[in-house]
Amino acid sequence: MAKSTFQTRLLALQRNMLNFAYTLTSNREDAYDLLQDTTLKALDNEDKYVENTNFKGWVFTIMRNLFINNYRAAVRASVVVDRTDDLFHLNLSQESGLQSPEGSVTAQEINRAMDQIGEEFRQCFVMYIQGYKYQEIAEIYSLPLGTVKSRIFVARRRLQGLLADLRYD
Repeated sequence: MAKSTFQTRLLALQRNMLNFAYTLTSNREDAYDLLQDTTLKALDNEDKYVENTNFKGWVFTIMRNLFINNYRAAVRASVVVDRTDDLFHLNLSQESGLQSPEGSVTAQEINRAMDQIGEEFRQCFVMYIQGYKYQEIAEIYSLPLGTVKSRIFVARRRLQGLLADLRYD
């Protein structure tokens, strides 16, 4: 295939490639990066393209394979090796997800909010947070299962409302 024909066909596919990249990455910037990497790889491997084969399929296969390889590399890079004796840190989250210390809510503020949600809601909610199942909580307090679920839901909503004012985003 002539170089100009190959490049013309590749340029004609750019919009479709971008859409496919966006479906793979779900992120605009990552999609543009994947599109650029795919275009470069296709141009580098132009000599490997066999005439009279599905050009679009060939290019999309390159894109899919690049995405998979990049994903695998990202997963490998994020693996945390715990070298402590008791393996305590293995189950801890390595990142809080907070941009700054000011974005966190202190335990004292959470306890104050918990005191405001009402005793019957707090009891069920605390047990749920401690790992008890709905059915276990219902049996302990001799309540219907629906009441336990409702109280936990209401407690969660009230806490969200009370703690929303404390965010420093």
